Amino acid sequence: MNTITSAISTEESSERIPANWAVRAALLWQHRRLLARVASISLVVSLGIAFLLPKQYKSTASIMPPDQQNSGAMMLAALAGRGGLGALGSVASGLFGGHTTSVLFVNLLQSGTVRGHLIDRFDLQRVYHSRYRFTAAKRLARQTKVTDDKKSGVITIEVEDTDPVRARDMAKAYLEELNNLVTKTSTSAARQERIFIENRLHAVEGDLERAQLDLSEFSSKNSTIDIKEQTRAMVETGARVQGELLVEQSGLQSLRQIYGDNNVRVKGTEARIAALRRDLAQMTGSSAPLSSETSDSGGAVRGPDDNGALYPPLRQMPRLAVPYADLYRRVKVQETVFELLTQQYEMARIEEAKDVPVISVIDIPGVPEKKSFPPRLIVTLLLTFLSCATVSAWILLREAWTRLSPDDPRRQLASEVLPVLRRRFHAIASRGKGIA
Repeated sequence: MNTITSAISTEESSERIPANWAVRAALLWQHRRLLARVASISLVVSLGIAFLLPKQYKSTASIMPPDQQNSGAMMLAALAGRGGLGALGSVASGLFGGHTTSVLFVNLLQSGTVRGHLIDRFDLQRVYHSRYRFTAAKRLARQTKVTDDKKSGVITIEVEDTDPVRARDMAKAYLEELNNLVTKTSTSAARQERIFIENRLHAVEGDLERAQLDLSEFSSKNSTIDIKEQTRAMVETGARVQGELLVEQSGLQSLRQIYGDNNVRVKGTEARIAALRRDLAQMTGSSAPLSSETSDSGGAVRGPDDNGALYPPLRQMPRLAVPYADLYRRVKVQETVFELLTQQYEMARIEEAKDVPVISVIDIPGVPEKKSFPPRLIVTLLLTFLSCATVSAWILLREAWTRLSPDDPRRQLASEVLPVLRRRFHAIASRGKGIA
């Protein structure tokens, strides 16, 4: 019995469904003129809306980040693959990060630092008409799409904008900001070594400059250019002057015996001997202690016979040689250290350049020639379909509402709710007019 009842109800429902669809189709056919007018009007309006929507241009760039896979992971994966342990090889590549660089670069491109630089660089708050900076950042995030291919690791950057040139420039700016951010955040050992050597090089450069200034001031005040060469030259000059003095003295004795003491030639020879003695005394100087000595500060060392001559006295040379040698040694030591640090600094820069990840640009962003949004045909057809569907639903609902009996609970509920909603709506409208 139950089987017969269920079969009868199934037949009735199967007959009722086509009947309901037929009734609805007939109702819509009766209002075909209205639907045609709505379709034509909505088609025209949809075309206007589609052409009023701002055009969006998409610029695309593709980059290939460096593969920084650990050599230990590669060896483990190779051994696992050679031994037939495929699962172990996949686990090894997963543990040691196969294409973790791609994921890192995607996160860097989507970071707030990069977006903030682009907002400042292109004045996007004004372009997007955003009052706040975070709303401009959200708009930029919606206008930018960064994807990476899991197999190849290639990263694709797509930037949309109403200006095709600005879209191209923003895509290029993403690449530039990524390169700058990678360079600044590189924490390799070569970078740390380069920073240390650079700081040490600046310090040694200052020490070398001070040592050179001390040596130059000491040499200027004491007329010491090269102690060794000056001493050798003065010894040779003193020996020559002393020899000339001995020759003149022997000649003077002969002249006195021949011409007497008041002869002109004797007087001239005595004058030359006196001049040679003065020159010899000036060159040899005094052996008295110096008035002021500086061993570390590099100041002037003055002797009692130093009266602004072009060269220091011969007897003071040993005393001047000690501070001069100390200052000269300091200069040479600082020069040697500076040269070694300069070489190490250049080597550290080369090693740092090797360690910094190099971004290989596959596709350079260009100026898009064709808009990417909106698809006007799709927008027009979709809006027209939605308008026709809305009007059709309204026709069916109105027909169903008119067929409801006054005693129907749904009609009674609507009769109670609708007046309340109308009063609330009029009250809100009147308040708005009063405020205006």
